[in-house]
Amino acid sequence: MPLHVSPAPAPALHSVLVALGSPALREAGTPALRSVPGPLSAELPLPVHVLAAPSSEPPSRPEFESEPRPAPSPGAGTAGAPATRLAGWRFLIREGAATLAAADTLRTAGGWTFSHFFEGPYLTSTERALRQADASGSPWQPRLLSVPDLYMLTLWLHGDPEADPAEGAPAPADVLIPLAPAPPGIAAHRPYRVADLLPRLAVRLAPPPLLGSTA
Repeated sequence: MPLHVSPAPAPALHSVLVALGSPALREAGTPALRSVPGPLSAELPLPVHVLAAPSSEPPSRPEFESEPRPAPSPGAGTAGAPATRLAGWRFLIREGAATLAAADTLRTAGGWTFSHFFEGPYLTSTERALRQADASGSPWQPRLLSVPDLYMLTLWLHGDPEADPAEGAPAPADVLIPLAPAPPGIAAHRPYRVADLLPRLAVRLAPPPLLGSTA
């Protein structure tokens, strides 16, 4: 298998396994998990990195999306290279070979903690993108790259399979596969080189000019 899936931090995995064994699982807002009688497993851990907008304003949305939202109209302007940082780990929740849901964990001041379970189109789109990456034959390290200000999530294929999955920024030769639904003008499941896609995202992420400013 060309994909080199990195192991998640043990406390992150442990928090998901505890949640799977908790009675609260049957009360979760995830119908597929409430109705499953058999054992569940947490597999294919993916680090979730956040692509920050070049703005000093505090974030107004969650750091990474678990459900798609309607995308705003694209903005305009110029911006420098956006910074990335690790925000969490995502696990696919399976019963045997069937993927039923996903689980998100968050890194807090006290360590890794379980956040929530979810279903939805990002789940099936993630699996499709992983199959695309696997079929490419290249030894990628798969990650997720979230762009909250564009309501966008991508599968980030990092070219160094031995890299620390918690560190680093997208390299120009890395590949991004936008998950569906993608923002207007960006094709879901079309592989883009970072050098091609990030400049387009940077334009959309640029803050609008101040009122009264001149071009």
